[in-house]
Amino acid sequence: MQQTTRWAGAAALALLATSLHAQSLDDLKRDSATPGDVLTYGMGYNNQRYSPLKQINTNNAAKLRPVWAYSLNNPQGQESQPIVHNGVMYVTTHNSTVALDPATGKQIWKQEIELPQDVFKMACCGILNRGAAIYDGKLFRSTLDAHVMAMDAKTGKQLWKSKAADYQNGQAMTSAPLIANGVVLTGIAGGEYGTRGFIDGWDPATGKQLWRFYTTAAPDQKGGDTWPGDTHLKGGAPTWLTGAYDPDLDLVYWGTGNGGPWNPNARKGDNLYIASVVAIRPKTGELVWHYQFSPNDPYDYDATEVGMLVDMKIGGKDRKVLAQANRNGFFYVLDRASGELLAANPYVKVNWAERIDLKTGRPVPTETDKKARAGEDVEIFPSVLGGKNWTPMSWNPSTGLAYANTLNISWPYQLAKPEYKKGEWYLGVNFRGVNMPKNEPHGYLSAIDPMTGKSKWQMAWPGQPSMAGTLSTGGGLVFTGAATGEFIAVDANNGKKLYEFQTSSGIIGLPVTFEHKGKQYVSIVSGAGGVWALLGDERMSQVPAGGSVWTFAVD
Repeated sequence: MQQTTRWAGAAALALLATSLHAQSLDDLKRDSATPGDVLTYGMGYNNQRYSPLKQINTNNAAKLRPVWAYSLNNPQGQESQPIVHNGVMYVTTHNSTVALDPATGKQIWKQEIELPQDVFKMACCGILNRGAAIYDGKLFRSTLDAHVMAMDAKTGKQLWKSKAADYQNGQAMTSAPLIANGVVLTGIAGGEYGTRGFIDGWDPATGKQLWRFYTTAAPDQKGGDTWPGDTHLKGGAPTWLTGAYDPDLDLVYWGTGNGGPWNPNARKGDNLYIASVVAIRPKTGELVWHYQFSPNDPYDYDATEVGMLVDMKIGGKDRKVLAQANRNGFFYVLDRASGELLAANPYVKVNWAERIDLKTGRPVPTETDKKARAGEDVEIFPSVLGGKNWTPMSWNPSTGLAYANTLNISWPYQLAKPEYKKGEWYLGVNFRGVNMPKNEPHGYLSAIDPMTGKSKWQMAWPGQPSMAGTLSTGGGLVFTGAATGEFIAVDANNGKKLYEFQTSSGIIGLPVTFEHKGKQYVSIVSGAGGVWALLGDERMSQVPAGGSVWTFAVD
């Protein structure tokens, strides 16, 4: 009898522990409205990276102080977004997952991942991971060797692990999964390696693959006639960032990347669905609509950073839109139910297209673009890094502005003969890096009107541009970080810097804010690296490596 009682008590405690860590689909839907939690990549299915919290605001931001710092014991670039639930913070690196106390930084558990040694020479661009997803008491993440795994959120114990692709072909997984309508969705990296992109749907309980949507259309599929021969098999269109989700429409929006090779003459045609956004059903992977930003893209203008879901008035009407600052230099606003193009305007210097035709949705090429496609050596704005790179922007509904770290960089462009070799870059371009304009900033923190592409204000980055994400809050603040390691807070209305703190390395991660026991905190992962480091900027030699999590609050 005594033993039975002990078992019953243990079972009750186990049930309590499970319920404390369980999350429902409704919890995920409410993420943007529950400031105590950060349950999704993007701080809400809408990917707006906005929090209504205002305990930290323009009046007291100068009183911010670091509360704790936690070493990730990892020298690689750190691009992870923390997840916070029920008094626990989860952070990923390329080879570990950690659970922390969000108020103190004390480690609760840590699980390391064993990776094959040859994976590191085949993963573009940077050895990293961008975060986890949480649902029903489980934590989900991807791995550099192209697997998806689930862990018990309470203990870190692995529950299942499924293979998505062969990393030796150049495919990797770096992004956070997305949970939509009970399905785990993941993308794939490797567009520079002559691979074929896809989006997968997985069963969260078992890891069984439910469906796969290929992002280069086969001859027997809609859009297949936009690829000559079998070029779609090495056509790129990687899906290496996390999508957004509209539960009311039951549509997942996922961005796709460059065509393979970069040389567009090797795959003449629009090449659906490269450099596009696709709207799909999460239960089945069915394509509902698509919009292609850069048909037959020659310039590596990924559309993988899908953008934000925003409700706004356009022409006096309430519209549900998807807003994206595309790497091609244009800021797009699309109707997210139909894919109708509503606006497209340059937000940085652009010389490859005159404009985007609002009737056809297609770019109108310039003479510079025509020369590039003919094989001449030309200078192209924006560069291979885009007008904005991979890091997400944020939205403030009070100002009606998008806050993004933008780039003012060009690149020398000339076609070359493409040669495919397994596990090596498949470009077909004489790649010579990027050009930094003289006597001009190389990047800005920009407050952009999505309908015009014009900035209300810009804060120039001295020296290296920022590759960090941004966070907007109800306190009228925008948080971000610098390549040289400064964590900063600025006034969302005018760009005035209100706070700055030097972290231990460069920042290329994504800030989040949350409330814990009545106190507002802001956290960001620090650790230089990523695509900027690959360009060999000599100034970065002065920035120490080393990953860490920093958390701030007002005294």
